[in-house]
Amino acid sequence: AAAARAESRRQQGVEALSRGFLAVAAGDGSEARRLALKAGDLAQDTPALVRVLAAQAAETAGDHAAAKAAYTAMLGFPEMRLAGLRGLMQTALAEGDRLAAVRHAETAYGLAKTARWAWRALLDSRLEAGDWAVALELAQGALERKIVPPVVAERTRAALLAASAASFDIPEDPRRRSQALDLATQAVRLKPDFAPGVVMAARLLAADGKVAKAGQLIEAAWKTTPHPALWLAYRDLKTNETPKARAARLTALAALKPEARESRILRVESGLIGGDPVAARAAARLLGDEAPTARFAGLMSRVALANGEPDEARAWVARGTAAPQEPDWSDLDPEGRAFAYAREDWARLVVSYAETGELIHPRHERRERTMNDLPELPSAYAESTPFVRAAEVGGPLMPIPDDPGVYDPAPVNEPPGEGPAPRRNSGARRRLASGPRAAK
Repeated sequence: AAAARAESRRQQGVEALSRGFLAVAAGDGSEARRLALKAGDLAQDTPALVRVLAAQAAETAGDHAAAKAAYTAMLGFPEMRLAGLRGLMQTALAEGDRLAAVRHAETAYGLAKTARWAWRALLDSRLEAGDWAVALELAQGALERKIVPPVVAERTRAALLAASAASFDIPEDPRRRSQALDLATQAVRLKPDFAPGVVMAARLLAADGKVAKAGQLIEAAWKTTPHPALWLAYRDLKTNETPKARAARLTALAALKPEARESRILRVESGLIGGDPVAARAAARLLGDEAPTARFAGLMSRVALANGEPDEARAWVARGTAAPQEPDWSDLDPEGRAFAYAREDWARLVVSYAETGELIHPRHERRERTMNDLPELPSAYAESTPFVRAAEVGGPLMPIPDDPGVYDPAPVNEPPGEGPAPRRNSGARRRLASGPRAAK
């Protein structure tokens, strides 16, 4: 009978624990605390689970003082110390005490080599402070401890090296510029397709006269992940070449990954740079009927203008003013500088790129101005047809077709013996269908 009663109490204690943890998972703090008290009376052979449930129940109920006391009590048991430190860190974060949270994470990171939560908390604190050097040490430690997969560790280190290089990039200090180049080069070795690191390394190499090496870095990145900042950096590597030579060089870069959208756009840009509007128009047709962005509209406007079609160019400019920006294009500031990030932006980029391999676009998110790609054109249509010129100089007026263009009238043979036909409304000015009406 005693054994049966003990088994019944044990089963009731297990049930109370199970239901208590389920209540915690469901966010029902009051029910979790009631079940934690019941489990404390019944589950005498599992004190560790009872303490964890009591602490989590108090935390779920919003009683930070009780939760802190429960987690602190867990520190006295070696097998529960790590759980207690994690609970204390979360409680400190809930109270806004970031220093205490980091202190608990440091203690846990020293106790357990595989405590990923402690590593991530320390990394976030270093990123927030902009301490790229310590963050790099943490990334290397995570790789050695096998806390994160190697690819995540490599992406983390590459982004951190680029952030470090940006902080050292001071033109007035050659020594710091040399350090920036070394850091950016390390970032490219880890991730050759990481556009911020590649652009920075290429720019610094070109400043040192190593143009060929800078071009090789950009070409390798373009083969994997084309980005507009890459071809703009590639364009500016050489400043003493003719437009046709520059266009040929950019066309060769586009050919490294011809199926990519950026490569098709680059072929249009190459035609414009080389002074071949017909080739630019042909390349623009290959872009398809995609939804126009501001950048796309600006590109099509410049193509139309180069082909002598100002009315079409103005129509594209009008569409571009209301079109959305492209996220990748927003990585360029109004002066054309690529990835000019603040410290907070670099911190976000490290986390995003490490976890997903994707770039963030803080300028796009903040709706900041980017490098303008819309040509400066007058908003009104220009009256430049021969009909208007004829009216101004007093020549014969011809009927205006639906689509006015260059009209060369056939010569009229005057009947012999008669003078020229009288001029009608010689001072009148004919208005184009697309021109403004005169005020009455």
